[in-house]
Amino acid sequence: MIAPTPYFSDRGCHVRIYEEAKALRSLGIDVRIVTYHLGRTISPIPTYRTCPIPWYKKREAGPSWHKPYLDLLLFFKALQICKSFAPDLIHAHLHEGALVGFMLKKLLKVPLLFDYQGSMTTEVSDHGFTGKQSALLKVFAIVEDRINRAADFIITSSSPSADALVNTWKIPEGNVEALIDGVDTECFRPYGKTESRDELRLPVDVPVVAYLGLLNEYQGIDILLDAVARLKAQKRDLHFLIMGFPEEKYIEKSRQLNVASVVTFTGKIDYEYAPKYLSACDIAVSPKISRAEANGKIFNYMACGLPTVAFDTPVNREILGETGIFAEYGNAADLAEKIALLVADGQRVKSLSKQVREKAVHNHSWRARGERLLVLYNKLIR
Repeated sequence: MIAPTPYFSDRGCHVRIYEEAKALRSLGIDVRIVTYHLGRTISPIPTYRTCPIPWYKKREAGPSWHKPYLDLLLFFKALQICKSFAPDLIHAHLHEGALVGFMLKKLLKVPLLFDYQGSMTTEVSDHGFTGKQSALLKVFAIVEDRINRAADFIITSSSPSADALVNTWKIPEGNVEALIDGVDTECFRPYGKTESRDELRLPVDVPVVAYLGLLNEYQGIDILLDAVARLKAQKRDLHFLIMGFPEEKYIEKSRQLNVASVVTFTGKIDYEYAPKYLSACDIAVSPKISRAEANGKIFNYMACGLPTVAFDTPVNREILGETGIFAEYGNAADLAEKIALLVADGQRVKSLSKQVREKAVHNHSWRARGERLLVLYNKLIR
């Protein structure tokens, strides 16, 4: 597996890489991950890293002008590992990984599977890396198109992404399949609420709303804090637990909005602690506004039995189905209203808690995703 990212950094893209690799190993596949010099090694997957680059310390998601030379180093490291490991197949994550994988494919004469987690062009635009009408964005679109066509097969983390590849990028339908994210329901499960609240110093007598993930604009954190301010102004008795990084900007914004008293920021937390901390909460929220990416945090919410309020997008509806509470896309006022209505209805919270847990177990296990991935591997190798 080629992972052009500071793996493992406790965020959605990395969770997909880890859980796929872990599921494949449980099915007898020998998986090796090659990644950047940053990140922490998480067992049981053998992980190989590029040489240290002292000045590059970026762990959060998003484009960077450092990527070209980092990916060149990644190619040489992967080539070194391939000489001794002799892989049957290259599984490349993200567009940079697929480009590295394509070069390895040509040298090693093995198939390339591209694990697509969203449009590269849309990502650089969402992160403000380029203007929406800039010439540079058009260059990225050309590069993205070439990379999409370099793989022998593409899996996507959501059905809308698969549809976009076929309908917008004109990739043959037979070369694309949606393999949406999943969750390890043995790891992510409900834990005791009282112990977790005590550890996090959360109020014991009010509903707590969870958010877990990166903290930035395209994840909708600005909108979420706007909704929190509206709820506080309405004198709603609620507390918000916001878990993720980088948190400094939003801690300051919570002070400016006068909501710091009803928000707890944890900063970065290890993936292993996430189930316990989620279990401290009553419901969860996902205000993500990027339409180009999957939304893996929702699977974790569901597995921990948390009814979830999210914006009304095809990706969120695909995951939650009839168990979701959907707010108007990008609308802070409606997000606040949907949160308030849900927490006020204790019976509905209890019913949805059971439903989302059952849906996670029966529909979204990583074991099933791994079995499907193995079928695709065998087709490519033959």
